[in-house]
Amino acid sequence: MISYKDLGLVNTREMFKKAIEGGYAIPAFNFNNMEQMQAIISACVECSSPVILQVSSGARNYANQTLLRYMAQGAVEFAKEMGKNIPIVLHLDHGNSFELCKSCIDMGFSSVMIDGSHLPYDENVALTKKVVDYAHQFDVTVEGELGVLAGVEDEVSSEVAHYTRPEEVIDFVSKTGVDSLAISIGTSHGANKFKPEQCTRNEDGILVPPPLRFDILAEIEKQIPGFPIVLHGSSSVPQEYVKIINTHGGALKDAVGIPEEELRKAAKSAVCKINIDSDGRLAMTAMVRKIFVDNPAEFDPRKYLGPAREELKKLYMHKCVNVLGSAGTVE
Repeated sequence: MISYKDLGLVNTREMFKKAIEGGYAIPAFNFNNMEQMQAIISACVECSSPVILQVSSGARNYANQTLLRYMAQGAVEFAKEMGKNIPIVLHLDHGNSFELCKSCIDMGFSSVMIDGSHLPYDENVALTKKVVDYAHQFDVTVEGELGVLAGVEDEVSSEVAHYTRPEEVIDFVSKTGVDSLAISIGTSHGANKFKPEQCTRNEDGILVPPPLRFDILAEIEKQIPGFPIVLHGSSSVPQEYVKIINTHGGALKDAVGIPEEELRKAAKSAVCKINIDSDGRLAMTAMVRKIFVDNPAEFDPRKYLGPAREELKKLYMHKCVNVLGSAGTVE
């Protein structure tokens, strides 16, 4: 058993409390490798923002659970080396079983998500409560989910979205004891979040998705005032990255994201954690593709992963400052 506290990590409890009071959201950036982690930490240190290092089950398998633990510990020391002891959480994204959540808790994660949203309601409650009961013994915080997001992210996929039912949230939160709740109000996983026929085109010809269901969010806030709410599938899919990818050999079609102004509006509410994964993938892929096309003789990984890392850092700083409002919240 490895305690996250020994690694210098924190859980989400105090972090979320401050975010709700301050009208901003904590960035939850997914990572799989060193370059992504370096970009996340350097961006958040420069912005004076807390951060959630988010790991999916697939990322954990890819990176290796032992290496991940030391990477998270290294992230804490890296931040200190740059002169800022920002709060850092290591979080399991979309845990799908008690066993996976337990393993992550035992290996030093400070927060886990148990996603039972695909199960019948009573089974979701039972599974979530089982994880909470184990996690809270070690002061690890737990995120549950009500409602289903459409789209694809690693092993998580659903063709059809089901909005969160506000009338269920009080019962779910009280029965499970979760510390935060992921809801479905119209966000979606992946870079191709919406079909073209679901969107309208603005004056520039860019596809615009249907607006988020802020009415559902408002009703949920009425039911559980001040309770930490999480938005998954919140990448905005910057069209400049899509264009770079497609003009340098890529084939991304109809990639549409969530407008950043809607995310900023959500961040000013009880939404205190916003997950961003696809935007980072797009930024990294755009830079790597561009370098491979512009410099076809290049074979030094540092020469293409380095610029990709810098573009990621730039993207993450933009998210903290202009979208989530988390910049400048760490003294």
